Amino acid sequence: MRLNILAFAAGILGVQMQPELPGWALWAIAGVFLVLPRARWSGWPVRGLALLGCLALGVAWGGWRAESRLADQLGAEWEGRDVEVVGVVAGLPQDFSNGIRFEFDVNSRLTVGSVIPERIMLSWYQSRRDEGQLERRMVRPGERWRFTVRLKRPHGNANPGGFDYEAWLLERNIRASGYIRPNPPQRLDDMVWRADYAFERMRHAIRDSFARLLPEADYPWGGVLVALVIGDQKAIQGDQWTTFNRTGTTHLMSISGLHVTMVAALFGWLVNVGWRRVPVLALRLPAQKAGLLAAGLAAFAYALLAGFAVPAQRTLYMLLVAAAAMLSGRIVAPSRILCLALLVVLVLDPWAVLAAGFWLSFGAVGALLYIGSATVGEATGWRAKFRAWGVVQWAATLASLPVLLLVFQQFSLVSPLANALAIPVISFIVTPLALS
Repeated sequence: MRLNILAFAAGILGVQMQPELPGWALWAIAGVFLVLPRARWSGWPVRGLALLGCLALGVAWGGWRAESRLADQLGAEWEGRDVEVVGVVAGLPQDFSNGIRFEFDVNSRLTVGSVIPERIMLSWYQSRRDEGQLERRMVRPGERWRFTVRLKRPHGNANPGGFDYEAWLLERNIRASGYIRPNPPQRLDDMVWRADYAFERMRHAIRDSFARLLPEADYPWGGVLVALVIGDQKAIQGDQWTTFNRTGTTHLMSISGLHVTMVAALFGWLVNVGWRRVPVLALRLPAQKAGLLAAGLAAFAYALLAGFAVPAQRTLYMLLVAAAAMLSGRIVAPSRILCLALLVVLVLDPWAVLAAGFWLSFGAVGALLYIGSATVGEATGWRAKFRAWGVVQWAATLASLPVLLLVFQQFSLVSPLANALAIPVISFIVTPLALS
């Protein structure tokens, strides 16, 4: 099963690396359904055919998802023209030098005949007052607005090694970008009640509360707390990013798998302890299973609060698979759990392979499972455990080294030592206090 999942992932990666979609995706689907039912899963020739079938299935899945997303595009004749739309603010508004920028779900197109994608990125350029400050209009997730916008198709620079803005927009299903025209916008509804909008509104309220209680002028590290609680890294200052890059602790400024695991373990332990003290509940459902269910729900809620980033997704799926195995009484190998998490991530989001966090996350966890299980499990005594902890840190560092050099062209030599000190402090002290 693990090799089949890796072959499926390789097929999706191959599609994402191509300059254009392969025209044989549908034939790949047909090939999968012809090969797999005839495979009796015995012998290397049949296993090889099964791997090829899974590879073709990955290509077909990635190609079909890409075709469906690319079909939702801005009509060429509507570029640079004023279009009136009604929709909902779908994400956290982000400030920039001349205004705010946010994702917008289009519900209806009031301009007759206009061809507008379902999700767009809008910039609201705002006027300057006499004192030179921007007049910030309040735009919150979940609000329904009526705008007159001018849009363009996604475009990005073609510089080798540079940030692929067009791929980033495609990954987030943003099929057009533009700005709001000076025609008077109109707020139609204060809140559209949908699950994803409700979580985005909650994230917005938490960010505003941090900004109000910890102003940037007095508490420059407030942006770090916002990043740890809701996964919004925009408020972290440039000099702080420099420090994190030089020490190799940048991954701690996002809601990583360790943070999600810590929150899940804390809630699971609290429910487990409280459940044992109520005999009626304990007779209906064992406390261990109640704790597992609570841990899964806590991990899901925290991952949503974090914006459902790839590291949070990977950890959530791993925890859910492990919890399902424990609830069923079956023992599942850690590597199998990791591969199942990989499969779920790629089925839901084939563009996850384009993110550096995807490779850093799965690579580091794979190294920890391979090295850490044997090293830490056999260690006895505090000196041996301390030595095992150092080996685990170096294993995770070496596993992430190729990705760091390929994507960021840099690597911190003090990263193992810095992470050995920063991971316990950030994960077990700073993050719980920030969440409280």
